[in-house]
Amino acid sequence: MYLKHTPSIINPLAKDLVFDLPNDRKAIYVTFDDGPHPVITPEVLRLLDQHEVKATFFLIGKHAEAHPGIVGQILDKGHSIGSHGYDHLSGWKTNNEDYIADIARSRKSVDSTLFRPPYGEITLAQSKALKEDYSIVMWTDLSADWDDKYSIDDCFRFATHKVKPGSIIVFHDSEKARPRMLATLEKALEFYTEQGYAMEAIPMR
Repeated sequence: MYLKHTPSIINPLAKDLVFDLPNDRKAIYVTFDDGPHPVITPEVLRLLDQHEVKATFFLIGKHAEAHPGIVGQILDKGHSIGSHGYDHLSGWKTNNEDYIADIARSRKSVDSTLFRPPYGEITLAQSKALKEDYSIVMWTDLSADWDDKYSIDDCFRFATHKVKPGSIIVFHDSEKARPRMLATLEKALEFYTEQGYAMEAIPMR
């Protein structure tokens, strides 16, 4: 069981984590986890190009290491990247030393100060150890595109029904998500545009 929308009450309880990026530009932040994938990520990039919007890709280090050309394409198109760890470890199931070392290893192929904890699972001690070097980016809304018990219409609803300026929305450029993600993303981008939202990349400070 997991929350599709992060309630605002959580934000003050996790001060080292970024759940949203409030702004007066009506900007939102579309993000992708688990790539880069040699086929799916370019498909996502084409959709983003068609809609003339920018996004942020949280890359698994070993995937980025295997596909550096895709990482280059992401950056060349004006999108931003962040680390999603090297081996996609859960912070709740990994000791602090190994967890921090895994993220440091990912830095060799994902040069960014943005980090998203795999599964959203990170301990207080881990976040305190990382906060000086990384912006730890969570989310406001999960599309749940990886979950095959949901339909495209379900995923679209999760990705859109509570969106507001500053929202951070998660999709996945992965094999597991592909059957739902691409169609959901296309519908969502059209919806965000119709609602007057600007879609921007999260700055890599």
